[in-house]
Amino acid sequence: MDREDARLEAKKYFPGHHVQKLLQRMEQQLNNYNVKKKLHILYICCVLLPLIITDSIILAVIIREDQAANRYELKNVAEAVKYNLTAGVDNVVTIANNIYMNRYINSFMVAEYESPLDYYNSYLKCMQNSLFKSSIGSGNFRITMYADNSTIINGGEFARLETVRETQWYRCLVDSGKDIVLYPYYDDSKVQEADARRKISLIRKLNFYERDGCEKVLKIDMDYGNIVRGIVKMNYKVPVYVCAGNEIIFSNDGYTSIGKEFDLFQEWDKVGFQESFGLYGQELEIYVLKREWSVLQLIRRNRLLILFLICSNALLPWLFVKVINRSFTKRLQELSRAFESVEGDKLQKIPDADVCGEDEIGALMNNYNLMAARTNELIQTVYKDKLKKQEMDIARQHAELLALHSQINPHFLFNALESIRMHSILKQELETACMVERLAVMERQYVDWKMDSESIKEEMRFVEAYLELQKYRFGDRLSYRMEVDAGYQSCRIPKLTLVTFVENACVHGIENKAAPGWVFIRVYPKGTDLCLEIEDTGNGIKEPLLSELRDKMDYVTITKLKEKGSVGIANACLRLKLVTNNEVCFGLDSEEGAGTIVTVRIPLKYTGLF
Repeated sequence: MDREDARLEAKKYFPGHHVQKLLQRMEQQLNNYNVKKKLHILYICCVLLPLIITDSIILAVIIREDQAANRYELKNVAEAVKYNLTAGVDNVVTIANNIYMNRYINSFMVAEYESPLDYYNSYLKCMQNSLFKSSIGSGNFRITMYADNSTIINGGEFARLETVRETQWYRCLVDSGKDIVLYPYYDDSKVQEADARRKISLIRKLNFYERDGCEKVLKIDMDYGNIVRGIVKMNYKVPVYVCAGNEIIFSNDGYTSIGKEFDLFQEWDKVGFQESFGLYGQELEIYVLKREWSVLQLIRRNRLLILFLICSNALLPWLFVKVINRSFTKRLQELSRAFESVEGDKLQKIPDADVCGEDEIGALMNNYNLMAARTNELIQTVYKDKLKKQEMDIARQHAELLALHSQINPHFLFNALESIRMHSILKQELETACMVERLAVMERQYVDWKMDSESIKEEMRFVEAYLELQKYRFGDRLSYRMEVDAGYQSCRIPKLTLVTFVENACVHGIENKAAPGWVFIRVYPKGTDLCLEIEDTGNGIKEPLLSELRDKMDYVTITKLKEKGSVGIANACLRLKLVTNNEVCFGLDSEEGAGTIVTVRIPLKYTGLF
């Protein structure tokens, strides 16, 4: 015995024991779930979760490869921009070198001139001998040569050096200690011929002939706008910025207005690739920004692969689960709904079309239908006398109601209304007379209750009378439109049905809205039903009141009507349920601030049309 106890004690600490206990708990929990939920758990645990894990790994690999390719692409963009800028500047440097070694230009800049005419003649001769135009080639440049020579006249390609010694670009050249520099800057000088704008200039000392003792400087202003257009025309799909320090010099994403100072670069968190390089003394940075929505673009590019994975790993198992569901889960649900109907006065049989299969579920459904048929027979036998008694009570109550109606003598009311109407006509108060006539029509409809049903045509006449009275009250705030299918005007519905819903639309929809509103009444056939639509453009109904009203319309009973003491829509819905053997369908849709639409679908067989 001691050995057995020791064995059981040791088994408690064995991992398999804990696994078995866990499986037992899971089994007990699963027993509380319905079959459909079990199938969903099976699909999630055995298909969906493995699919998510494996496809996530595949997607991560694809994203990593895409990021590497994207970085390589960004690097190529930066290299292309760098190459184009370098090539453009090198072209300008070539022009500067031609001028740098031109002895005719050098001699012209150091010569002393006796008069402006002497200077002008020497200028023409220099241009001819130096072949200046051909040496600079074609391009959008502005070339200016400065010399420390007081006899030079400012203008054209030459100027005195003393006029620019205080400029920022000249100080940059001097402070750099180099013979040639590339200098981007914003020219805000007050010189009359210089417009305030962005510039990028190549500045070079003309010291090839140092023995002449005259300081000379060459300044070539490159076409800033042309450089920007060149970058934009490259049609890169990502923003590119060329910066000097924090200032944006060039970009294909705006920030290139020549009339403004250079903007500061601030998109540090979006930089996908960065490259630094020096260009003739100027340190530049190229920033290429990352693409937006790169993951979405990646998914779009690989949509065929992803679609294949979803179809093979998720869709096919889901279809198989659906087949299993239609095989027995759907039939179990039908059987469950049938048993739930036991609370009513009559057991509902399962439709023959839903009873299928020769397995245990099919046999159970057939046995239930046999039981329901026998039980319903017993109910009919037991309650037969009770129903007869109820019919007698209803007949007695109906007789009492007719007696009460016969006691009412409304002639004095109609005579009074007619007197008021005639008096208004005599006083030419035609609008008041019209409203009194409408009121008389309504009162007569309320009093004359010989039949509980009314034709659509007569009901619409009553609705129009009511709306005209409301229009007299609201004025231009209320408009209405009535549309009735011509072939269905003779259909009969419970009396005061339409006007009840129309009254609700006016009182609860239009009355509380300051802006003008509309009420639409439509009567039309739809399949085997007659549809009544009452729509208003009022304030609408908020949740949860909307859901509460839907429940009242769908589940109204005489007991609930007495408990609530309600009339109006609940009364109309109850009468419709009674005359249609509970086959009427109600719809209520509303949007806050937009309006409400009520739909009533009455089977045509209850309207007396056929």
